[in-house]
Amino acid sequence: MSDNLVLIDTSVWILVLRKSPLPQARDEVEHLLAEDRVAIVPMIRLELLGGARTPGEFNRLRSRLAALHQISIDEASWETAANLSFKLRQRGKIIPYTDILIGSAAILAHCLLLHADKHFDLMAEDTDLNTRGLVSMLNQQANPESL
Repeated sequence: MSDNLVLIDTSVWILVLRKSPLPQARDEVEHLLAEDRVAIVPMIRLELLGGARTPGEFNRLRSRLAALHQISIDEASWETAANLSFKLRQRGKIIPYTDILIGSAAILAHCLLLHADKHFDLMAEDTDLNTRGLVSMLNQQANPESL
């Protein structure tokens, strides 16, 4: 895989695909899409398609996701995820297995993981996971008086 690809987590896609998208997240994703740098893994595809509300929405989203760079989840991904989960649990960090699998795929593909999920920041503290988090952006949106 390319070091220029960005794996966009479901947490960011939700910010972008909702009726009132978060402008900063939308702009960043649109920029990455225009540069053809967006990647996806089967787990994120499942999460997004599973949340579709109508057959038409499902089909449109499936078609758009198929155009992205596909990162496979192979045996090495599962093995890396198992080792990573064990290592993090030993350090007192309990991370959902879906996030462990997504993070492992990003590590193996040598790509940046764009997210809005604090679990990935916790993972990055103890691994080679390269992340760009939008969690602070969400906190500012939820608490505008803190600006």
